[in-house]
Amino acid sequence: MFDWALLLVAAFFAGTLNAVAGGGSFLTLPALIFTGVPPVVANATGTVALLPGYIASIAGSREDMEPAPGLSLRSVLLLSLIGGVSGAALLLLTSDAAFKRLIPWLLLLATAMFAFGPQLRQWAGAQRHAGPPSRLKAGAGLLLVAGYGGYFNGGMGILMLALFGLLGQTRLNAMNAIKNLVSTLLTMIAVAIYAAGGIVQWRQALVMMAAAMLGGYLGARGARQLPPAVLRWSIVAIGLVMTLLFFLKA
Repeated sequence: MFDWALLLVAAFFAGTLNAVAGGGSFLTLPALIFTGVPPVVANATGTVALLPGYIASIAGSREDMEPAPGLSLRSVLLLSLIGGVSGAALLLLTSDAAFKRLIPWLLLLATAMFAFGPQLRQWAGAQRHAGPPSRLKAGAGLLLVAGYGGYFNGGMGILMLALFGLLGQTRLNAMNAIKNLVSTLLTMIAVAIYAAGGIVQWRQALVMMAAAMLGGYLGARGARQLPPAVLRWSIVAIGLVMTLLFFLKA
């Protein structure tokens, strides 16, 4: 009963965090591992649990869909497909022991990207004046981000926003809309591959899915009352604690 309660609470607040600022995987992945789910399976199961929130995000931002310079909507879809499949397939080939060693480093990277997300986006904006990007550079950048997202989606949103800013996109609503589209595509691709590979624990995934949806709907209202800086650094603190615990465990 304690394990199920932990998963429900983690998924509820993960849904809330994703609806407001992101960082939900900082809660779902450690909670699943703590309850005895193997690391690779925990990563896959947590991704499945958070999928409905990503799908809902498209409906709320579809009017603002506008690819970054150097990309078309068709190329965004194609590169997301290729990168997502490659990243998810790589996870299937990763042993639990290897992924367990990678987890603290992945969490540290995701936490750092979340902590310095505003500075990263500001730097990307400053680089826009260097000239319009080539299609090759734009495609390569999206392919790398998509591959990372298919393998481990922590911090993926920050990476995408920075990439789109670097490519010259200036409207934040458009950046968020394309980010939501790519995030949803990557998650759907990854879930399909994880399911085909038999590495999803569906009982936990379905229960957490319901809790994440409820958290995204109810919890986000309260969380929006917090100052953005307080919310962001609270998520960073959670990420640092989880990272430290995994380093100590390793």
